[in-house]
Amino acid sequence: MNFDKIMYVTRTCMCQDGITWLLLPPEQSLAFVLADNGYDVWLANSRGTKYSKGHTSLSPDDSVYWEWSWDELVAYELPATFQYVHDQTGQKLHYVGHSQGTLIALAAFSKDQLLNMLRSAALLSPIAYVGQMTSPLARTAADNFIAEKLYWLGLSEFDPREGAVVKLLKDICSKPGVDCTNLLTAFTGQNCCLNSSIVDIFLDHEPQPSSTKNMIHLAQMIRQGTITMYDYKDADENTKHYGQPTPPAYNMTSIPNDLPLFLSYGGADALSDVNDVKLLLGSLKDHAGDKLVVQYREDYAHADYVMAQNAKQDVYDPLIAFFRLQL
Repeated sequence: MNFDKIMYVTRTCMCQDGITWLLLPPEQSLAFVLADNGYDVWLANSRGTKYSKGHTSLSPDDSVYWEWSWDELVAYELPATFQYVHDQTGQKLHYVGHSQGTLIALAAFSKDQLLNMLRSAALLSPIAYVGQMTSPLARTAADNFIAEKLYWLGLSEFDPREGAVVKLLKDICSKPGVDCTNLLTAFTGQNCCLNSSIVDIFLDHEPQPSSTKNMIHLAQMIRQGTITMYDYKDADENTKHYGQPTPPAYNMTSIPNDLPLFLSYGGADALSDVNDVKLLLGSLKDHAGDKLVVQYREDYAHADYVMAQNAKQDVYDPLIAFFRLQL
């Protein structure tokens, strides 16, 4: 086994699983392209999706099963999966994340986690700051406290295909300025390069469940423009969890300056907005020049990074070239 060929391809959006990396034909899908280039590829599924609902003692029917946000993915899932792959291979990993997969990675890196098992990381549609997010669907949901309302109604599981969530989405789509004629575009931005047949396959599998608490956490970030842990909106409750009355921040400037990073973002992305990405890049301004590669695709939106017909030549080939330099 080559010492630099271990690849961990992780979560995409909050309501997707590892199959997203396998939707394109084999010669175009990132997971297969990496394997064809000699990488040992490990795919991960987000907590709560259909391939990741196992638990030693809880059932998905239990509300406590859904009592988590992406904080727990940073604290538990990511370290556990890194450790598992590292233990199985005995090698450091290259990491690929998209959307929420970049958020949890950046948060972990900022807390000095995983670095002893990491060779480099590629972050596609990077999510850190989201205060300038332009997605009409996501922003309207956040501004109208939709996730909070679901939580107050006792819905701990956020299932985009379930009745109560579907009804609330329809309510959002009826609001001025929100056009859900194309639901994917309303959420992700105008993707440039999707094949309709691939979108149909995608919609057969996605979106999948997440926790309502995770939706609340992301909505807090959109409204406040900050990257902090989950805010319980009660000083005593925050103190109980964090030892302080306000939730601790994830400090992006704490990411080690010598960590090899490949970032690619799109000009049409309504979730990973250009202005938010520029804030992230500002936090990385002291990064070593030879350790940070930034790619900008003016025509790309959020879903293009996992489903675009030209993603292999435009994004994946440069990504692999970057990995080859990280010895």
